[in-house]
Amino acid sequence: MKRSPAILKNRRGGGLGFAAIAYIGVDYLRFISPAWHDRLQPALWTILAIAAIIRVPFYKHWSSELRSAIPFIFAMIFLLSALLFEAISVRSVTAVLGLEWNSDASPLPDVGQWLVLSLNEKLPQTVVNILRARIIGLHHFLMLFIMLAFSVLFESVEAPGLGLGARFMFTMGIGRLLRAITFISTILPSARPWCASARFLVPQHPHPWAQKYYVPYATDSNAIRNVINWDTAYADPGEYDPEFRPDWGSMSFLIDFLRPTAPEGSSAWYHLLKKASGGCNDLIYSGHMLVAVLTAMAWTEAYGGYSSALIWIFVIHSAQREIRERHHYSVDVVVAIYVGIMLWKMTGLFWPMKDQSKATRLRRLEKIQGKLMRAAKDDDIEEIRELLKEVEVSSHVRENSSSKAMWLFSGGTIIFTLSMVLLAFTLTSDG
Repeated sequence: MKRSPAILKNRRGGGLGFAAIAYIGVDYLRFISPAWHDRLQPALWTILAIAAIIRVPFYKHWSSELRSAIPFIFAMIFLLSALLFEAISVRSVTAVLGLEWNSDASPLPDVGQWLVLSLNEKLPQTVVNILRARIIGLHHFLMLFIMLAFSVLFESVEAPGLGLGARFMFTMGIGRLLRAITFISTILPSARPWCASARFLVPQHPHPWAQKYYVPYATDSNAIRNVINWDTAYADPGEYDPEFRPDWGSMSFLIDFLRPTAPEGSSAWYHLLKKASGGCNDLIYSGHMLVAVLTAMAWTEAYGGYSSALIWIFVIHSAQREIRERHHYSVDVVVAIYVGIMLWKMTGLFWPMKDQSKATRLRRLEKIQGKLMRAAKDDDIEEIRELLKEVEVSSHVRENSSSKAMWLFSGGTIIFTLSMVLLAFTLTSDG
């Protein structure tokens, strides 16, 4: 008898998969029937929140969650630091060459874009409409992961949920750092030439660095040959308008990277770094696809089932939409997929994600193996029951702790997590 693929096996029934599909379906009603969407979405979130709160008193793994709290906090700090570095880098790659270059630079030839346009001519219109539909976005994938982490309350995935969340944030932080290092290394033109002028208020002309080391050698083939042969920036960059330099105090070292203009040069802090909106140059690789792939990897590993296959279908749908709508080139999407998969596998080699209660019981069973065998030979059923009961009790002493500290931790964890979710989706753009 053949075994089913691991991706088609889930841990405890299909309730989590049903909740995920319901969430995606109800949210898509905003495009089909806004009135029904406004009714059903609050009802769905209320039901899910109440169900989670009801399960809190019956959850048996709070001690395991407590052990994961410190890694969770450090992973969050690491991710926030990576996102800050990425936000500075996103603005820097647009600012360094100025708005004029960003508007005039031609998009790169992209085979993926050609393929999408070709399929539009060959596929049935219904299929094309499905491919164009905005079924799932960045905030959906983030919420799907949050649902996955909270499902430990229902024993749909193995505890601890904070451990799963910590691994997700740590892996995301590594991915964001690698992404920022990649796209600041070589600046590529946007697939949407109008984007920078519409989104950024930076100088029209390039930064003095680009004036000296890039502009004189950008289009003249003889100048390129000479700078290669002489290995010296020999050309006269010409005259440009002076750079605006506000008084940022200890943060003034960022002026050359962010290039603020007079209308927006006041800090606080730089209008919360311009609300960390997305970039306009091609940012290889796609951050949206990294989130999607990590969510799919976490879901497949922790839960499995047919819902995991569905989430991978959503990942593919999002990938072709990123290319179709020219948010990214095809290379950004392809690289994000394999980087996300490899990063998740890499962190899985050392990340202590699983609950250790099973291992504890196995070690205890090994210690009393001799006693169990003697009791079995003597047909002493009561002795066997007592020994097994001792194993079970010893492994759950901490899990069943009813101390005030544990209850405070459980309540604080739920309130903190729900608050972070609400803040993430109200104070940020699309997650």
